[in-house]
Amino acid sequence: MASPATADPSPARPGTVFSPADTGETVGMARLLAIADPDDCSDVSLARCVAGGLRPAAVAAIAEAFGGDRNRIVGPVVPEATFRRARKAGRLSREHSGRLYEIARVAVAVARAYRGDRERMEAFMTRPHPLLEGETPFDMARSGPAGADAVLNLIRRAEAGVSP
Repeated sequence: MASPATADPSPARPGTVFSPADTGETVGMARLLAIADPDDCSDVSLARCVAGGLRPAAVAAIAEAFGGDRNRIVGPVVPEATFRRARKAGRLSREHSGRLYEIARVAVAVARAYRGDRERMEAFMTRPHPLLEGETPFDMARSGPAGADAVLNLIRRAEAGVSP
């Protein structure tokens, strides 16, 4: 992983990835998942929001964090028909909310590692990585919790300067 770039010191907008101006990763996650009042979100309230079903706005917020391409999320993570039903109902299912949460965990870790530099984050997430057996970190993260953990472990090792 290349050395991170300097980030914009301004606070993150709702729907943006973790910023150094945030008080912690929970706030970054809440913003990324389009949770109302993200600055007041605790780990427990975040868990409850995910378990109760995220708002469909979380799909657009995560897509925006990855360059705005909605098709990276709608289809591979949340099927189009499911997304349409969720928009009518106002909530995603617990399963799809959990899948978005896993991607958000990785996005926040990558944002921290690259200090919010979107270009470098995008490059890392979309380039096949040899330590992920040629998978892109984004594809690995959206494959499920174990895939997200594999990417998170890769990021932690890189931050620590440890190679396998």
